[in-house]
Amino acid sequence: MKKANALQSQIAAIFRKQVQKDPKVKNAYLFVHSEKLNVLLNIAEGNGDTEVSPQQPNHMASVGKLFTATIIGILYEKNKLDYNDSICRYLDPELTNGLHIYKGKDYTKDITIRHLLMQTSGLNDVFYHLWEKFKTDPDFSITPLDAVLWGKENLKPVAVPGKRHFYTDTNYYLLGLIVENITGKKFHEVMHELIFEPLGMDHAYMYGFSKPKVEPGLPMAKLLLDDIDIANIPNVHQIDYAGGSIVAPLEEYYTFMKSLINHKIVKEETLNRMIIDDIWKGFPTLAFNYGYSVWKLKAIPFLLPKTYYSWGCVGVSGAFMFYHPLTESYIIGTFNNSSYMSKGLDFMIKKLIKALVKHSPA
Repeated sequence: MKKANALQSQIAAIFRKQVQKDPKVKNAYLFVHSEKLNVLLNIAEGNGDTEVSPQQPNHMASVGKLFTATIIGILYEKNKLDYNDSICRYLDPELTNGLHIYKGKDYTKDITIRHLLMQTSGLNDVFYHLWEKFKTDPDFSITPLDAVLWGKENLKPVAVPGKRHFYTDTNYYLLGLIVENITGKKFHEVMHELIFEPLGMDHAYMYGFSKPKVEPGLPMAKLLLDDIDIANIPNVHQIDYAGGSIVAPLEEYYTFMKSLINHKIVKEETLNRMIIDDIWKGFPTLAFNYGYSVWKLKAIPFLLPKTYYSWGCVGVSGAFMFYHPLTESYIIGTFNNSSYMSKGLDFMIKKLIKALVKHSPA
C-alpha cells in the first residue's frame, strides 16, 4: 500500500509541476487508475486565478474520434455497414460527385469506411482552413456537410485512397454523415443513444449539439486554441462535430474507456480490429501507428521499450486517453491548450508511463 501511495503522490507531483512551470496552461486535468498498482488519481491544477475542479467537464478535442469510431463498430456489429463498403453507398451524390479527384482521376468510389477511420482516404483537411475563418469573422457559420463541400471546391486531395496516412477531420465529418444517413437520426442523438445512455455517462454531451442528462453544476473547462477560448467563438462546434465535440468529466471518459476495453460496447474481435488494423503515422509521430482512431505506441530500440506499449486517442489541446496493458492503467488527461498538441503526448509517455512501468511488479 505504501508503494502504491508513493506512486500516486509521485504522479500528482509530476503533473502539478508540469502545469505550474508553464504559464500558457491555465487549467489542466488528470485521471489515472490502475487496480494492479492500487492507483486512483483524479486531480485538477490551475494557473493564476483560474478555478478548477476534477469534476469539471472537459472538451477533449479529437479524443472524441474514438467515440465516433466506436459507433461505427456498433453499426458494423448490427450489420448496418461493412468497413470495406464504399462511402458512396451511404452519402448523397451531391457530396460524393468529384469528391476525390487526384491527378486527373476520380477515386471517390474507392474510398471506404475503413479508409475514413484510418485517415487514409487521401482527402485534405478542412478544419484549420475553416478555423481561420471562425477566428476572423464572429458571424461565420458552416454545417459539417457544407464544410466537406467547401473542401471539395477549395482543397486538393493529397493521395490515392489507402496509400498514405493523412490526418484530417474531413474523414470524421463523413463518418458522422454516414451515421446520420444509416440511422435517420442526428449524430449527437446517436451518440447519446449508443454510448452515453447505456454507459450511464449522465454528465456527457456534445459541445454545441446537445445537453447532458444531468447538469454537472460546473462550467466546461476553458479550452484554448491559438490562445483563443473556443467558448468565445459562436458556431465553432460545427467544425468539431464527429471529429471531436465530446464533453464530460474525466471520470466519465474513464467509464467509456473501461467499458470499451472490457467489451461492453463492442465485441472483443471488433475492438481488436480497431487496434490492430493500422498504418504507420509517419513524421513527426514516428512512434505511432494509427488504427480506427486508435494511436498505438510502438517500441523503438534505445528510445521506447516494449514495456511502454499502450494505445488510445489524442486531442490537439494536449489531451490524451490511453490504456497501458502492462500495468492495466487508464491514463486520461488534458492541458487544454493547443500549444500542448505534442507536449501533452510527450508528457504522458515520458513522465506518466515511465513512472507506471518503474513501479510495475516484476
